[in-house]
Amino acid sequence: MDWYPLRLTTPIKSHVFGGRAIVERLGRRPAPPGRIAETWEVSDVDGDIAQVENGPLAGRTLRSLATDHPDEMMGRGWRGDRFPVLTKFIDASGPLPVHLHADDTDAHRLEGAPHGKTEAWHILDAPLGATALAGVHPGVDAATLRDALVRGDFDEVMRRLPVRPGETLYVPAGTLHSFGPDTLVYEIEQTSDVQQSAMPHSMEDGSRLDDAEWHHNLDMLIAEWKPDPRPDFQPGLRIRVTDDIEKVICTAGPYFALERWRAATGATIELTLPTAKILTNVGGPVQVTAGGPPQTLEPARTLLLPAALREAQINGPADVLVGYLPHLETDVRTPLAAAGYDPRTVQALGDTG
Repeated sequence: MDWYPLRLTTPIKSHVFGGRAIVERLGRRPAPPGRIAETWEVSDVDGDIAQVENGPLAGRTLRSLATDHPDEMMGRGWRGDRFPVLTKFIDASGPLPVHLHADDTDAHRLEGAPHGKTEAWHILDAPLGATALAGVHPGVDAATLRDALVRGDFDEVMRRLPVRPGETLYVPAGTLHSFGPDTLVYEIEQTSDVQQSAMPHSMEDGSRLDDAEWHHNLDMLIAEWKPDPRPDFQPGLRIRVTDDIEKVICTAGPYFALERWRAATGATIELTLPTAKILTNVGGPVQVTAGGPPQTLEPARTLLLPAALREAQINGPADVLVGYLPHLETDVRTPLAAAGYDPRTVQALGDTG
């Protein structure tokens, strides 16, 4: 099979917290009218499995490619039941519901799902004074938490953190969280859609839940809640590749890593592909070459680069995000140590072991 950069279908969610920032601030075209809360750039979630849109593989699902051709797609000896990384643009024009996602154990035990969801948020845009909620204050127990959630007094029990563009928050599964309003995020996470919300209304359309359903959701949330994680936003760790190219490792852990690459006009990013990499454009149009003629990657659009391509070139000027399933020693710890970062600083990126 001849491999090439894959353009995938991107499910679009019109949840009540969304707006038009993905179109108006990032320049995504074309885009449907109305509210856009999330675009799922690469998804192998049941019910929202992406399909290839371009080339000879058009119509093939991401899952079939990952599971039928694991060496060519994922490389490095990977085997699994679905493509392991999910990425999204999220427009929190309004605040997201206070919610959490189960870890792998609780997802299997309580949700009947194969995987939980650890995630990270890379802040693309937010106004001065924007905040997010992430984790609870020390000493909060389950009874105190539930009482505060019923009353909607989130600040009584949750940590409120300042939000700044360019920073990233690693959110371990089981961590209670929310962000918005007026916050534009690129999210990378495990391939899963398990979640439990604290809100008495539906995230999809804002309709009021009946009390029995709401309280059941709260019971499930408390059962899946992990009190200890208290993550903080990080600016990422910079590696100067050349005078004209900079790489920032934004976050890293066993489930995903995210890098932001910037290149000046005339410079070319050389991206190696020991595993599949998700290339998302957060700047102006860029030229990408991998296994064939150059192609244009438009603003707020994504290419999936299979491992079989081995390498890709991105011509500057460029401002792109690169997400992937990392080998933490090879991809994160070793290059950051060579750049002079100590292990404690590297660990602050997420969970680098």
